[in-house]
Amino acid sequence: MDLDKVIKERHSVRSFAKIKKPNYKQVLAAVEAATKAPLAGNIYGIKYIVVSDKEKIKELADASQQDFVGEVDFIVAVCTDKKDLIRNYADRGKVYARQQAGAAIENLMLKLVDLGLATCWIGAFSDETVKRILKVTDDIDVEALLPVGYELGKSKQKNKPNLDDVIFFDVWKNRYMKPKRMPESTQV
Repeated sequence: MDLDKVIKERHSVRSFAKIKKPNYKQVLAAVEAATKAPLAGNIYGIKYIVVSDKEKIKELADASQQDFVGEVDFIVAVCTDKKDLIRNYADRGKVYARQQAGAAIENLMLKLVDLGLATCWIGAFSDETVKRILKVTDDIDVEALLPVGYELGKSKQKNKPNLDDVIFFDVWKNRYMKPKRMPESTQV
């Protein structure tokens, strides 16, 4: 699939087919794509937990208070270990950890679409409960839960922002790109 098509087709799915199960190799391929995201100082602080235990999946759905999370056969928990980033960049390392996680999550989601799978970025959950379920230590942050499955039917994709509504040039709120003045000798 070409990149523009994958980007346009990616959307949050909250209804998953129960009879068709993704192959775990597809999930691993998506996680591998996530590892190709950009890194601050080439310091890799992202870790992934691929959850297939049905009881844990149900508990994660409860921890996020979103029932559809429990309808899948796999959930990928994306975690950050920011200590090396903080050691190298002080407080800015916390920002870089979040940025890396976001880039990795997007790569993972796009690869899932490329493979014909679907997901929804879950960021609302009880941190303490998710950490307890997955036995994540206190020094690690769980950034997102990504339920993985096949979309049930085809949901209508929501409108995305128009480029004209989100872009500025040179300074905040400047909506116009000023063309560079061409030397008179090159003007036609």
